[in-house]
Amino acid sequence: MSAVESRTWRVSAPASSKQLITLDVNGERQTFAAEPHHTLLEVLREELGLTGTKHGCELGECGACTVLVDGEPVLSCLTLPIQLAPTAAITTVEGLTKGASLDPLQIAFAEEGAAQCGYCTPGMLMAARALLDATPHPTRDEIAQAISGNLCRCTGYTAIYEAVESASRATSAGAPAERGEPTRSERR
Repeated sequence: MSAVESRTWRVSAPASSKQLITLDVNGERQTFAAEPHHTLLEVLREELGLTGTKHGCELGECGACTVLVDGEPVLSCLTLPIQLAPTAAITTVEGLTKGASLDPLQIAFAEEGAAQCGYCTPGMLMAARALLDATPHPTRDEIAQAISGNLCRCTGYTAIYEAVESASRATSAGAPAERGEPTRSERR
């Protein structure tokens, strides 16, 4: 037996520094173990399986990872869940639906053609939902300001503005069919 063959290599696994964290995610209390340096984005996707929130730039510049924390848009790639209050209410794009019913924003995005490739859509929806919750009838400038941190490379933003305006009208006047207004796709 050679000297190399007789050596026993022992590699010890690094000690886990995971901590138990409890958060309210989409209306449900969730307790999970996560590394303290993991971002909210990583925890949502990897620990809780909520993959609607997208990895984008991971620098806080694209908005693809936007979620709501206590109703305010937050970039989950820059947020550490360990720093959030245990009572913080986190809403992801999966939390917009109520049972089988889509949020009026989701319906409007589909009807107005606001989702092209779809990658930015979850972040756009969350930023727009925060706006509509705070300002039910926003101006075009308020919409532009609200989604200014969310990049879209497909739509040119006009369809997104129109979808938010449509959702605003829908929440005050009923479903799109009840309004009698043509959708963007019907206008073409």
